[in-house]
Formats: sequence, C-alpha cells, structure tokens
Amino acid sequence: MIEIKNLFKKFGDKQVLTGVNLTIPKGETIVIVGRSGCGKSVLLKLIVGLLSPDNGQILVEGNLINELGNRDLYSIRRKFGFLFQGAALFDSMTVGENISLPLVETGDNYDEKLINREVEEMLDLVGLPGIQSLKPSELSGGMKKRVGLARALISKPQYILYDEPTTGLDPIMSDSIDRLIHELNSKLKVTSIVVTHDMFSVKNVADKVAMMHEGKIYFVGKPDELLNSSDNVIYDFIKRTETI
Repeated sequence: MIEIKNLFKKFGDKQVLTGVNLTIPKGETIVIVGRSGCGKSVLLKLIVGLLSPDNGQILVEGNLINELGNRDLYSIRRKFGFLFQGAALFDSMTVGENISLPLVETGDNYDEKLINREVEEMLDLVGLPGIQSLKPSELSGGMKKRVGLARALISKPQYILYDEPTTGLDPIMSDSIDRLIHELNSKLKVTSIVVTHDMFSVKNVADKVAMMHEGKIYFVGKPDELLNSSDNVIYDFIKRTETI
C-alpha cells in the first residue's frame, strides 16, 4: 500500500501541491488526471523519492519515504519501475543495453547470459522480440515507450509508475499502450499509478481515478463516476480535455 498524507510542495513562488491525500491499495491501478501544471508528475517523483516534500508524509508499505536514509531509500526504490514521459532512453546505447541498465547499475554480479535472457523476456513481454541490437533512433515513438517499459519491468518491480505513457502517440498506438498496461497489470499483479491527460486511458486501464485540482485531490472514484459526474469542476475539465 502507498499512503500520501497532507503533502505540500513548492517551487520558488509557485505552490504546486497544497495538501494531497491519497491511498493506493496493493494490486490496484489508479489513474491520476488533472490540468497541465496541477502537480501530477511532481506527485509521481515525490512517491519514488526523486523529490522531497516540504510538508506531509509518503508511506510505502509503512516506510516513511521522506525520512529514510540513502541506503534504505535505495532499497525501496528498487521496488519501483518508472516509465518516463519521453521514455528517457540513452541514444548511445542499444535497446538491449538500455533495458539491462537497471540490473547493471545495482552492482549485483549478474551473469551476462542471464542479463541477455532477461532482456529477451522483457522484449517478448512488451511485444518487441528480437530488437536488442537496434538504437533508439531507429524506433518509432510507440516502440520507444515499450522499450522504456521493458526497462522499468526488468528489475521485477512491485509498483510501476507511468508518466503520460500515451503522450505524442497516435490514437491506434495509444490504444496499444493502454492494452499493454492492462495486460501487464493482469499478468504481473503489480500496483500501477498512471498519470495522464487521456480520457481514453482512464476508461481503458483504471480501477480507480483520482483528479487533481488546485494542488489537491479533488475526486477519487470509479472511471464511470468521473466521466458521468455533474460536478462543474469535473465537467469543465473533461470537456476541455476532449477538445485537445
């Protein structure tokens, strides 16, 4: 379980989070939506410890993230996989080298044959077998997202964080990524947090959806409850999103 309690975060004069409260049960897929700049991606980085909150608490399996030392924080981080918005692949590395990076960076003595086997397994899992030797420049946008996801999965995480997984993709590829997220959640039984502005992703992958507004969680519920809400703030957000 991930518990977020009264979380505040400020950058310069801009107060981004103003008291976020959210509980994410084990094995659940929660989609976080909200207008640009409302703090969705900041919240993801706070959860995994890439940023520190100004006030409030983040607990992962009862561990208070913002009070852990570096060693304990690193141990918790190994339970997370993170798919960055732009996939964040290293252009100088092959696909195989990009995917294997989390294993190499742990410092554990992984055998090269084992690493290659793990890379093959991850590529099969995301539907891209046999592309280990390609460079990121040879991949489409959708393929880069899948490779980024394979890298996030190779360390066998218990939690997967997705930052705008369908941004920049055409509707067909976006639907393919949504299906992949749903399939992986079913196969791997992981806890997933998906930040998106895509209402189709809300329908396709969410067990629950949380909407952020003015630095707080404004709504938590089932996707249908959000999409059929008569609340003026929610209705206005959905209508604006549909016109993008």
